[in-house]
Amino acid sequence: MYPGKHAYLRPLQPAFIMASTGEIVTYRELDARSNRLAHLFRKRGLQRLDHYSIFMENNNRYLEACGAGERSGLYFTCINSFLTPGELAYLLTNSQSRILITSKAKLDIAREALKECPNVALCVVVDGATESERIVSLQDATSGLPSTPIADEALGTAMLYSSGTTGRPKGILRPLPEQPPVQNLPLFDFLIGIWKYREGMVYLSPAPLYHSAPQAAVNLTIRMGGTAIIMESFDPERYLELVERWGVTHTQLVPTMFSRMLKLPEAVRNRYDLSSLEIAIHAAAPCPALVKDDMIKWWGPIIHEYYGATEGLGFTACDSQEWLAHRGTVGKVLLGDLHILDENMQPAPKGTPGTVWFKTGSPFEYFNDPAKTREARSADGSMSTVGDVGYVDDDNFLYLTDRATFMIISGGVNIYPQECENLLITHPKVADAAVFGVPNVDLGEEVKAVVQPVDGIAPGPELAEELMAFCATSLSRQKVPRSVDFEAELPRLPTGKLYKRLLRDRYWGNKTSRIV
Repeated sequence: MYPGKHAYLRPLQPAFIMASTGEIVTYRELDARSNRLAHLFRKRGLQRLDHYSIFMENNNRYLEACGAGERSGLYFTCINSFLTPGELAYLLTNSQSRILITSKAKLDIAREALKECPNVALCVVVDGATESERIVSLQDATSGLPSTPIADEALGTAMLYSSGTTGRPKGILRPLPEQPPVQNLPLFDFLIGIWKYREGMVYLSPAPLYHSAPQAAVNLTIRMGGTAIIMESFDPERYLELVERWGVTHTQLVPTMFSRMLKLPEAVRNRYDLSSLEIAIHAAAPCPALVKDDMIKWWGPIIHEYYGATEGLGFTACDSQEWLAHRGTVGKVLLGDLHILDENMQPAPKGTPGTVWFKTGSPFEYFNDPAKTREARSADGSMSTVGDVGYVDDDNFLYLTDRATFMIISGGVNIYPQECENLLITHPKVADAAVFGVPNVDLGEEVKAVVQPVDGIAPGPELAEELMAFCATSLSRQKVPRSVDFEAELPRLPTGKLYKRLLRDRYWGNKTSRIV
């Protein structure tokens, strides 16, 4: 979000445009705003390598809140805007944040959280009024501060948290070299090349800005002198309309967005001119093969996929042609050194699933949590994992089968639920699906599916039987759900990641073990 030289080369060009209102913020204005906020940080005593947090929805002040940290050498934590006060308080405390930036829409939650966070000395409300010495409006806090750079500019970066789908969120801290903010981190230079970013590009961002992928994508768009279109929330038809309206060239989505667009009526899908699109990237969650097939048929061979955890252990990628030749792959390794290991830390044969390990492509540690850092690393410290399970084929393309924590062991058979989820989501009556293991006295676990029906479809025993029969036509018996429950909406994050733990834990109750 650092405007850098573009504030002088193209001051009146839109740095970003808000999708719902059409509000334009130019490079000159973004530069001035982020400078004033950087001066506020210094005024309040924040120095290089200190921490602050951002907790708000996508809005017209989000990018300057990040950009100010990027130009003042700070770590900033962008927090999931759907968290409860207790969850927010944990992250503010754990990240050692000294300032919180929030919005009027999130202020009630922030107020509650701040009661547990005495070390957060200041809460800045980007669109609200000053309430006290501790809770102040952005306008009041930055009034009279210079719109020119601080004297000691230095590169800052995000310290994001794992999403917490498998336990307590962990802060992912990367080394921050002492260098000017105009100079990119090596990882960013790598991404610019892979994602084919260029000067003059128009990027459509349909996802929450607190997540790592849109954080990086919008950041690099602005560093390249492009224009970012920021959607406040995703709507499938609105997305297509924005591509046509703004001549969007680059975008990044998650598979659930693909699925929702594909389920629009054909007349709606064909209404919009999408010919400006040069590259559409997807990641963050597994993409069912049939969904990806349909997207490539619709948009052409511009769909690119990558796999890389927020931790930055390694990076794989593939374009449409490579994926069509290796259906289901998440690509070949482009960053890091990949190893697929069994439970004894021995190499798994090609085609055999094992834990995905990388000799780290980008060093990291979990902030103030050496125990979790050690857990993520091999005994000799040379490799790291986030617990994903996968295999490589004879051409060294990686395929993911699941996260280790959601593997189902039924009657001694390892079952990876992603395969069933990918199948269920293709059924015309299914909007979303989650599959996981639930207790079974005889087998240890049995396969359970929880389904969100599409609008207008009534849940019930008949639909459950239909979906189980549908699965039985494509899956082996042990992989077919023994029962199907229904929810009005699954707890899927706006980033595309399913909060499966919340569903699964209902069936396991207070048991500390997931083995019967």
